[in-house]
Amino acid sequence: MSVPTEVTLELDDIQRGVLSPRPTPYAATYLVFRIDDPSQGRELMRRVSAVVTSAADPPSPLGDAWVSAAVTCWGLEALGVPRASLDTFAWEFRQGMAARATALRDVGESSPETWEAPLGTPDVHVVITAVAPDPLRLAAAVEHARPAYDRLPGVTAIWRQDCYALPTETEHFGYRDGVSHPAVEGSGIPGSNQLEVPLKGGEFVLGYPDEIGGVQTPQPTALGRNGSYAVFRKLHQKVAEFRRYLRDNSTGPLDEELIAAKIMGRWRSGAPLALAPESDAPELGADPHRRNTFLYERDDPAGFVTPGGCHIRRANPRDSSVAGEVRLHRMIRRGAVYGPPLPDGVMEDDGADRGLMFAFIGAHLGRQFEFVQSEWMNDGVFFGAGNVKDPVTGSHEGDTGHTIPRRPLRRRLAPLPRFVVTRGGEYCFLPSLSALRWLGDLRE
Repeated sequence: MSVPTEVTLELDDIQRGVLSPRPTPYAATYLVFRIDDPSQGRELMRRVSAVVTSAADPPSPLGDAWVSAAVTCWGLEALGVPRASLDTFAWEFRQGMAARATALRDVGESSPETWEAPLGTPDVHVVITAVAPDPLRLAAAVEHARPAYDRLPGVTAIWRQDCYALPTETEHFGYRDGVSHPAVEGSGIPGSNQLEVPLKGGEFVLGYPDEIGGVQTPQPTALGRNGSYAVFRKLHQKVAEFRRYLRDNSTGPLDEELIAAKIMGRWRSGAPLALAPESDAPELGADPHRRNTFLYERDDPAGFVTPGGCHIRRANPRDSSVAGEVRLHRMIRRGAVYGPPLPDGVMEDDGADRGLMFAFIGAHLGRQFEFVQSEWMNDGVFFGAGNVKDPVTGSHEGDTGHTIPRRPLRRRLAPLPRFVVTRGGEYCFLPSLSALRWLGDLRE
């Protein structure tokens, strides 16, 4: 029997934003455009194809900075992509994020009716993202991209969000973020967990075999191959309320940090409970080669160390005994904070909008992003916990207490409020560089 060979991805045709980790620290900008004139929209695609960086490109003269371009289903339609082609894209993508609100648990104060305009509307056509190590080089990267969309009267800029990652890599709740990312076969980029076998390229890049041997390629191949799907979401964080919850449910500062760790699955430094069960270990949390290399089933199947319902174990159960095949639901996640930090120790909301710009990359919107959001974040059946939701990002309505496994008795905390509120977002397609040129060459 022949041994299957590793598939090599065509990195020179794949946008760098699909596979490459972001620098640390970094600054980023999301720019959203509406296409009012198809011919000028296609001109935008032609220009953008010359600005976007491929996964094979060396660092730019701007340093570790790059620009990526994504298009919504409405954007493809506005560019003149035929209906027969649009119908070959993922049906979740064709519906758009607002239409998927119930499945995503975007209800109540997270419902699309409350979203920041124009997010969730058919006006969102093109999303250009610039990433750089600092604001100065970000401004240079945006300026480098400006000729692509400048002086096109039929293309209108309708929304912008500036965001950043701190040198500490923490988000507004105080946890180190961006710790875990999978290895993708054929990318040449190592994953953060040395115990995890690389995933097939087709899990993240369209046109290649995935974990079950299927190949997803929107048609025509010139448009679909080497592309990917991207999800971006603006998530408001109720930082003061989160701090008060920890304070009110703890017996003191040390206990407060333990509860924070049990809710997340990691100490705030990034050190996992799996490797530092008793107390925080900042040196471990700062070590990218050690802080994510662990499993659950052998050492902690019942979740007495890392609770089954904590955020990181839900987001990636690893080798845990759960319903389903974990490898079919892995995602590339990227996050950047927006808004000013709430000063340390402040327990009352100051009215500022702050939160996380969340990005997901993958080839399967349904069984990756939507599955994790609906089944792992907002339900607990998969690990035998009924309808219990994720303690950090779950769509709580303040009616369910949170339980932490403990011997001899479980620890029961007060009902969880909703700490994270969706402000908007969209499902996008990240075309390959050649597909950007293909879109630019479309004819009526």
